Amino acid sequence: MQKFEKIKADDKIKEVVKTAFQAEFDIDGAWGYTKDEATIINSTQMPLKELEHTLSTMRAYLEMNMTLNEDERFGSINLSEISRETITSELNKYEKVEYTISAMNEKEYAKFINEYKKGYGTKEFDLNEHFKNRKKATINLSISHWFDITNI
Repeated sequence: MQKFEKIKADDKIKEVVKTAFQAEFDIDGAWGYTKDEATIINSTQMPLKELEHTLSTMRAYLEMNMTLNEDERFGSINLSEISRETITSELNKYEKVEYTISAMNEKEYAKFINEYKKGYGTKEFDLNEHFKNRKKATINLSISHWFDITNI
């Protein structure tokens, strides 16, 4: 199974998000790998689930694309929520959200797109075989992202 490096918490998450994605959110903390490294959401103008999904997607893009060498990068990265749990302690309230991620190596993905564009509608192009091969080339991962939502 493909392994990806965790994002180091050396830089402030708010600044990384602003620099890498040109987005600004009222967040602190870390990248949510554990409860102790939770992403702290101080406030939000969008629905909480939407912000959590956005931040988890950004984390996935950093891990699977932006921090890798060109040949190792993944694209077509999609997250789907599979579960969510709210954990309350005396001082804090957390949400632990589980996602599945599907993705494909960027260069392979580009080949599939070109193959589809060239072949679609021709007698020689086998649409079922094309999508069967795309499915084989897709990786699927499960991740958790911890959010501290005490301030929400």
